[in-house]
Amino acid sequence: MAPRWKPALFASALCAILTACSQEAEPPKPAQPKIPVNQPVQSQPAPEPVYAYTAPFTGMGTNERLDGRPIMVMINNHPSARPQSGLDKADIVYEVLAEGEITRFLAIFHSQQPEVIGPVRSIRPYFIKIGAGFDAVLVHAGGSPEALETLARGDYGNINEIANGAYFWRVQFRKMPHNLYTDLTRITQAIRDKKMRVTTTHPHLPFLPADAVISQGETARTIDVTYHRLYQVSYRYDDQTKRYLRFTEGNPHMDLTTNKQLSVTNLLVIAARHRVLDKEGRRDVDVVGPGDGYLFQQGKARKIKWKRSDGVIRAYADAGLTQELPLLPGNTWINIIPDTPGLASAVKFQ
Repeated sequence: MAPRWKPALFASALCAILTACSQEAEPPKPAQPKIPVNQPVQSQPAPEPVYAYTAPFTGMGTNERLDGRPIMVMINNHPSARPQSGLDKADIVYEVLAEGEITRFLAIFHSQQPEVIGPVRSIRPYFIKIGAGFDAVLVHAGGSPEALETLARGDYGNINEIANGAYFWRVQFRKMPHNLYTDLTRITQAIRDKKMRVTTTHPHLPFLPADAVISQGETARTIDVTYHRLYQVSYRYDDQTKRYLRFTEGNPHMDLTTNKQLSVTNLLVIAARHRVLDKEGRRDVDVVGPGDGYLFQQGKARKIKWKRSDGVIRAYADAGLTQELPLLPGNTWINIIPDTPGLASAVKFQ
Protein backbone atom coordinates (compact mmCIF):
# COMPACT_ATOMS: atom_id res chain seq x y z
CA MET A 1 0.00 0.00 0.00
CA ALA A 2 1.35 3.41 -0.99
CA PRO A 3 2.03 5.82 1.85
CA ARG A 4 -0.83 8.32 2.46
CA TRP A 5 1.43 11.40 2.64
CA LYS A 6 2.26 11.33 -1.06
CA PRO A 7 -1.05 12.73 -2.41
CA ALA A 8 -0.98 15.45 0.19
CA LEU A 9 2.62 16.31 -0.66
CA PHE A 10 1.80 16.45 -4.39
CA ALA A 11 -1.19 18.74 -3.78
CA SER A 12 0.94 21.08 -1.67
CA ALA A 13 3.64 21.29 -4.35
CA LEU A 14 1.09 21.97 -7.10
CA CYS A 15 -0.43 24.79 -5.06
CA ALA A 16 3.00 26.38 -4.59
CA ILE A 17 3.71 26.22 -8.34
CA LEU A 18 0.39 27.83 -9.25
CA THR A 19 0.92 30.60 -6.70
CA ALA A 20 4.35 31.42 -8.13
CA CYS A 21 2.98 31.50 -11.68
CA SER A 22 0.20 33.86 -10.65
CA GLN A 23 2.77 36.23 -9.08
CA GLU A 24 4.84 36.31 -12.30
CA ALA A 25 1.81 37.00 -14.53
CA GLU A 26 1.29 40.66 -15.81
CA PRO A 27 -1.29 42.63 -13.86
CA PRO A 28 -4.49 43.41 -15.74
CA LYS A 29 -4.52 46.74 -17.64
CA PRO A 30 -6.93 49.38 -16.37
CA ALA A 31 -9.96 50.00 -18.55
CA GLN A 32 -9.65 53.07 -20.86
CA PRO A 33 -12.29 55.74 -20.28
CA LYS A 34 -14.71 56.08 -23.13
CA ILE A 35 -15.12 59.51 -24.75
CA PRO A 36 -18.76 60.15 -25.59
CA VAL A 37 -19.51 60.57 -29.28
CA ASN A 38 -19.75 64.23 -30.46
CA GLN A 39 -18.12 65.59 -27.28
CA PRO A 40 -15.37 68.08 -28.27
CA VAL A 41 -11.93 67.57 -26.85
CA GLN A 42 -11.03 70.47 -24.59
CA SER A 43 -7.88 72.32 -25.69
CA GLN A 44 -5.83 74.69 -23.57
CA PRO A 45 -5.74 78.32 -24.79
CA ALA A 46 -2.42 79.46 -26.19
CA PRO A 47 -0.45 81.44 -23.62
CA GLU A 48 -0.13 85.17 -24.16
CA PRO A 49 3.27 86.07 -25.63
CA VAL A 50 5.73 87.63 -23.23
CA TYR A 51 7.92 90.41 -24.61
CA ALA A 52 11.14 91.79 -23.25
CA TYR A 53 10.38 95.42 -24.17
CA THR A 54 7.61 97.83 -25.06
CA ALA A 55 7.78 100.10 -28.12
CA PRO A 56 7.83 103.66 -26.70
CA PHE A 57 5.55 105.24 -29.31
CA THR A 58 2.99 102.45 -29.77
CA GLY A 59 2.90 100.64 -26.42
CA MET A 60 3.18 97.33 -28.30
CA GLY A 61 5.30 94.46 -27.01
CA THR A 62 8.58 93.75 -28.77
CA ASN A 63 11.70 91.66 -28.22
CA GLU A 64 13.88 94.35 -29.76
CA ARG A 65 15.46 97.05 -27.64
CA LEU A 66 14.23 100.28 -29.27
CA ASP A 67 16.54 102.97 -27.93
CA GLY A 68 17.45 104.52 -31.29
CA ARG A 69 16.42 107.96 -32.50
CA PRO A 70 13.16 107.96 -34.44
CA ILE A 71 13.13 109.14 -38.05
CA MET A 72 10.55 111.71 -39.14
CA VAL A 73 9.92 112.02 -42.88
CA MET A 74 7.99 114.88 -44.51
CA ILE A 75 5.55 113.15 -46.87
CA ASN A 76 3.71 114.81 -49.74
CA ASN A 77 -0.10 114.87 -49.76
CA HIS A 78 -0.75 116.62 -53.06
CA PRO A 79 -3.39 114.72 -55.08
CA SER A 80 -0.63 113.79 -57.56
CA ALA A 81 1.32 112.17 -54.70
CA ARG A 82 -1.44 109.80 -53.60
CA PRO A 83 -1.40 107.04 -52.67
CA GLN A 84 1.74 107.37 -50.59
CA SER A 85 4.09 104.65 -49.35
CA GLY A 86 5.07 103.88 -45.78
CA LEU A 87 2.40 105.69 -43.78
CA ASP A 88 0.92 102.39 -42.66
CA LYS A 89 4.17 101.53 -40.83
CA ALA A 90 4.60 104.86 -39.02
CA ASP A 91 4.18 104.79 -35.23
CA ILE A 92 2.82 108.35 -35.21
CA VAL A 93 1.60 110.57 -38.07
CA TYR A 94 0.86 114.30 -37.89
CA GLU A 95 -1.25 115.82 -40.65
CA VAL A 96 -0.99 119.59 -40.89
CA LEU A 97 -1.50 122.25 -43.56
CA ALA A 98 1.48 123.51 -45.55
CA GLU A 99 0.65 125.84 -48.47
CA GLY A 100 -2.23 126.03 -50.91
CA GLU A 101 -4.74 124.29 -48.61
CA ILE A 102 -2.73 121.07 -49.02
CA THR A 103 -1.69 119.11 -45.94
CA ARG A 104 1.58 117.36 -45.33
CA PHE A 105 2.27 114.24 -43.30
CA LEU A 106 5.01 114.13 -40.69
CA ALA A 107 5.53 110.38 -40.31
CA ILE A 108 7.54 109.14 -37.34
CA PHE A 109 9.16 105.74 -37.94
CA HIS A 110 10.61 103.74 -35.08
CA SER A 111 9.22 100.26 -34.34
CA GLN A 112 8.37 99.15 -37.89
CA GLN A 113 10.25 99.26 -41.19
CA PRO A 114 8.32 100.00 -44.38
CA GLU A 115 9.74 98.90 -47.70
CA VAL A 116 9.42 102.35 -49.28
CA ILE A 117 8.72 105.87 -47.92
CA GLY A 118 7.42 108.80 -49.91
CA PRO A 119 6.95 110.94 -51.84
CA VAL A 120 9.28 113.10 -49.73
CA ARG A 121 8.67 116.86 -49.55
CA SER A 122 10.02 120.00 -47.89
CA ILE A 123 10.16 121.09 -44.26
CA ARG A 124 8.64 124.01 -42.32
CA PRO A 125 9.57 125.56 -38.93
CA TYR A 126 6.57 124.04 -37.12
CA PHE A 127 7.46 120.63 -38.58
CA ILE A 128 10.90 121.02 -37.00
CA LYS A 129 9.34 121.83 -33.64
CA ILE A 130 7.24 118.64 -33.75
CA GLY A 131 10.21 116.47 -34.73
CA ALA A 132 12.51 118.06 -32.16
CA GLY A 133 10.19 116.93 -29.37
CA PHE A 134 11.03 113.32 -30.28
CA ASP A 135 14.73 114.08 -30.96
CA ALA A 136 13.98 112.67 -34.42
CA VAL A 137 16.26 112.66 -37.45
CA LEU A 138 14.43 114.93 -39.92
CA VAL A 139 14.23 113.74 -43.53
CA HIS A 140 13.10 116.25 -46.17
CA ALA A 141 13.66 117.73 -49.62
CA GLY A 142 14.44 121.38 -49.16
CA GLY A 143 12.31 123.71 -47.07
CA SER A 144 11.12 127.25 -46.51
CA PRO A 145 13.92 129.84 -46.01
CA GLU A 146 13.06 130.13 -42.31
CA ALA A 147 13.10 126.35 -41.83
CA LEU A 148 16.48 125.96 -43.52
CA GLU A 149 17.89 128.79 -41.40
CA THR A 150 16.57 127.10 -38.26
CA LEU A 151 18.23 123.82 -39.22
CA ALA A 152 21.51 125.58 -39.96
CA ARG A 153 21.52 127.37 -36.60
CA GLY A 154 20.46 124.48 -34.39
CA ASP A 155 21.80 121.08 -33.41
CA TYR A 156 19.28 119.09 -35.43
CA GLY A 157 19.92 115.78 -37.12
CA ASN A 158 18.53 116.25 -40.61
CA ILE A 159 18.99 114.75 -44.06
CA ASN A 160 18.11 117.12 -46.89
CA GLU A 161 17.78 115.42 -50.29
CA ILE A 162 19.03 118.55 -52.07
CA ALA A 163 22.52 117.96 -50.69
CA ASN A 164 22.22 114.20 -50.19
CA GLY A 165 20.68 112.79 -53.34
CA ALA A 166 22.47 109.45 -53.00
CA TYR A 167 20.07 108.44 -50.23
CA PHE A 168 16.94 109.04 -52.34
CA TRP A 169 15.60 108.12 -55.77
CA ARG A 170 12.96 109.35 -58.19
CA VAL A 171 10.35 107.14 -59.84
CA GLN A 172 9.27 107.44 -63.47
CA PHE A 173 5.53 106.89 -62.99
CA ARG A 174 5.06 110.29 -61.31
CA LYS A 175 6.14 113.81 -62.18
CA MET A 176 8.38 116.06 -60.10
CA PRO A 177 8.10 117.11 -57.32
CA HIS A 178 5.78 114.22 -56.45
CA ASN A 179 8.16 111.36 -57.28
CA LEU A 180 10.92 111.43 -54.63
CA TYR A 181 11.33 108.36 -52.43
CA THR A 182 13.64 106.86 -49.84
CA ASP A 183 13.74 103.97 -47.36
CA LEU A 184 15.06 103.35 -43.86
CA THR A 185 18.05 101.39 -45.13
CA ARG A 186 19.31 104.42 -47.03
CA ILE A 187 18.47 106.81 -44.21
CA THR A 188 20.26 104.63 -41.67
CA GLN A 189 23.31 104.60 -43.94
CA ALA A 190 23.15 108.39 -44.19
CA ILE A 191 23.07 108.65 -40.39
CA ARG A 192 26.20 106.47 -40.21
CA ASP A 193 27.97 108.39 -42.97
CA LYS A 194 27.26 111.70 -41.25
CA LYS A 195 28.24 110.28 -37.86
CA MET A 196 25.01 111.44 -36.28
CA ARG A 197 24.10 110.49 -32.74
CA VAL A 198 21.96 107.34 -32.92
CA THR A 199 20.52 106.90 -29.40
CA THR A 200 18.27 109.11 -27.32
CA THR A 201 15.95 109.28 -24.32
CA HIS A 202 12.39 108.99 -25.58
CA PRO A 203 9.54 111.10 -24.22
CA HIS A 204 7.16 109.04 -22.09
CA LEU A 205 3.73 108.28 -23.55
CA PRO A 206 1.12 106.61 -21.30
CA PHE A 207 -0.67 103.53 -22.66
CA LEU A 208 -3.67 101.49 -21.55
CA PRO A 209 -3.49 97.67 -21.23
CA ALA A 210 -3.94 95.75 -24.47
CA ASP A 211 -7.38 94.48 -23.40
CA ALA A 212 -8.69 97.87 -22.25
CA VAL A 213 -12.23 98.85 -23.24
CA ILE A 214 -13.12 102.52 -23.77
CA SER A 215 -16.49 103.16 -22.14
CA GLN A 216 -16.53 106.95 -21.74
CA GLY A 217 -17.41 109.35 -24.52
CA GLU A 218 -19.93 109.92 -27.27
CA THR A 219 -20.52 107.46 -30.11
CA ALA A 220 -18.11 108.19 -32.95
CA ARG A 221 -18.16 105.44 -35.54
CA THR A 222 -17.89 107.83 -38.47
CA ILE A 223 -15.76 110.99 -38.35
CA ASP A 224 -15.49 113.76 -40.94
CA VAL A 225 -12.68 116.32 -40.69
CA THR A 226 -12.74 119.36 -43.00
CA TYR A 227 -9.44 121.21 -43.44
CA HIS A 228 -10.80 123.32 -46.24
CA ARG A 229 -13.92 123.28 -48.42
CA LEU A 230 -11.76 121.60 -51.08
CA TYR A 231 -10.16 119.02 -48.76
CA GLN A 232 -11.83 116.61 -46.38
CA VAL A 233 -10.76 113.39 -44.68
CA SER A 234 -12.92 110.87 -42.87
CA TYR A 235 -12.61 107.78 -40.71
CA ARG A 236 -14.89 104.76 -40.29
CA TYR A 237 -14.63 102.48 -37.26
CA ASP A 238 -14.02 98.80 -37.97
CA ASP A 239 -15.27 96.46 -35.22
CA GLN A 240 -13.08 93.56 -36.28
CA THR A 241 -9.75 95.37 -36.06
CA LYS A 242 -10.88 98.00 -33.50
CA ARG A 243 -9.28 100.66 -35.69
CA TYR A 244 -10.49 103.57 -37.77
CA LEU A 245 -10.17 103.14 -41.54
CA ARG A 246 -9.08 106.33 -43.29
CA PHE A 247 -10.70 107.91 -46.34
CA THR A 248 -9.43 110.94 -48.28
CA GLU A 249 -11.88 112.90 -50.43
CA GLY A 250 -14.36 110.05 -50.00
CA ASN A 251 -12.01 107.33 -51.25
CA PRO A 252 -10.22 104.67 -49.20
CA HIS A 253 -6.74 105.99 -48.47
CA MET A 254 -4.46 103.15 -49.53
CA ASP A 255 -0.75 102.50 -49.22
CA LEU A 256 0.83 102.29 -52.66
CA THR A 257 3.36 99.60 -51.75
CA THR A 258 1.24 97.27 -49.62
CA ASN A 259 -2.14 98.09 -51.23
CA LYS A 260 -3.71 98.18 -47.74
CA GLN A 261 -6.05 100.84 -46.45
CA LEU A 262 -4.55 103.11 -43.81
CA SER A 263 -6.00 102.57 -40.34
CA VAL A 264 -5.63 104.28 -36.97
CA THR A 265 -5.92 103.08 -33.36
CA ASN A 266 -5.78 106.50 -31.66
CA LEU A 267 -7.04 109.54 -33.56
CA LEU A 268 -6.45 112.99 -32.10
CA VAL A 269 -8.05 115.98 -33.87
CA ILE A 270 -6.95 119.34 -32.48
CA ALA A 271 -7.64 122.97 -33.37
CA ALA A 272 -4.60 125.26 -33.46
CA ARG A 273 -3.91 128.84 -34.47
CA HIS A 274 -2.88 129.19 -38.14
CA ARG A 275 -1.41 132.34 -39.67
CA VAL A 276 -0.44 132.92 -43.32
CA LEU A 277 3.00 134.54 -43.54
CA ASP A 278 3.64 135.45 -47.18
CA LYS A 279 2.27 135.55 -50.71
CA GLU A 280 3.37 131.95 -51.27
CA GLY A 281 0.88 130.94 -48.58
CA ARG A 282 3.45 129.70 -46.08
CA ARG A 283 2.03 129.40 -42.60
CA ASP A 284 2.90 129.58 -38.97
CA VAL A 285 1.01 126.93 -37.01
CA ASP A 286 0.89 126.84 -33.23
CA VAL A 287 1.94 123.35 -32.13
CA VAL A 288 2.44 124.32 -28.46
CA GLY A 289 -1.11 125.16 -27.37
CA PRO A 290 -3.10 124.87 -25.26
CA GLY A 291 -6.20 124.32 -27.34
CA ASP A 292 -9.33 122.23 -27.84
CA GLY A 293 -9.68 118.88 -29.53
CA TYR A 294 -11.17 115.40 -29.65
CA LEU A 295 -9.66 112.02 -28.87
CA PHE A 296 -11.25 109.14 -30.82
CA GLN A 297 -10.72 105.55 -29.65
CA GLN A 298 -12.75 102.35 -30.14
CA GLY A 299 -15.71 104.19 -31.68
CA LYS A 300 -15.90 106.76 -28.88
CA ALA A 301 -15.16 110.50 -28.83
CA ARG A 302 -13.94 112.51 -25.87
CA LYS A 303 -13.69 116.30 -25.84
CA ILE A 304 -10.17 117.16 -24.66
CA LYS A 305 -7.71 119.95 -24.07
CA TRP A 306 -4.33 119.60 -25.76
CA LYS A 307 -0.90 120.98 -25.05
CA ARG A 308 2.67 120.27 -26.09
CA SER A 309 4.34 118.91 -22.96
CA ASP A 310 7.78 117.32 -22.75
CA GLY A 311 8.06 117.99 -26.46
CA VAL A 312 4.92 116.05 -27.45
CA ILE A 313 1.32 117.10 -28.16
CA ARG A 314 -0.80 115.38 -25.49
CA ALA A 315 -4.52 115.04 -24.72
CA TYR A 316 -5.90 116.02 -21.31
CA ALA A 317 -9.30 115.34 -19.78
CA ASP A 318 -9.43 118.57 -17.79
CA ALA A 319 -9.01 122.27 -18.43
CA GLY A 320 -6.22 122.35 -15.86
CA LEU A 321 -4.12 120.02 -18.05
CA THR A 322 -3.36 117.64 -15.18
CA GLN A 323 -5.15 114.43 -16.26
CA GLU A 324 -3.41 113.12 -19.36
CA LEU A 325 -5.47 110.59 -21.30
CA PRO A 326 -3.58 107.39 -22.11
CA LEU A 327 -3.45 105.85 -25.57
CA LEU A 328 -4.45 102.37 -26.67
CA PRO A 329 -1.55 100.20 -27.82
CA GLY A 330 -1.17 100.85 -31.54
CA ASN A 331 -0.48 103.73 -33.89
CA THR A 332 -1.61 107.33 -33.42
CA TRP A 333 -2.60 110.02 -35.93
CA ILE A 334 -2.87 113.71 -35.02
CA ASN A 335 -4.94 115.88 -37.38
CA ILE A 336 -4.13 119.56 -36.75
CA ILE A 337 -6.87 121.84 -38.12
CA PRO A 338 -7.24 125.67 -38.04
CA ASP A 339 -8.98 127.05 -34.96
CA THR A 340 -10.99 129.26 -37.31
CA PRO A 341 -13.74 128.24 -37.94
CA GLY A 342 -12.74 125.58 -35.37
CA LEU A 343 -13.89 122.19 -34.14
CA ALA A 344 -17.65 122.81 -34.19
CA SER A 345 -17.58 123.54 -37.91
CA ALA A 346 -14.73 121.28 -39.06
CA VAL A 347 -15.35 118.05 -37.14
CA LYS A 348 -18.54 115.98 -37.40
CA PHE A 349 -19.05 112.50 -35.97
CA GLN A 350 -21.81 110.07 -35.15
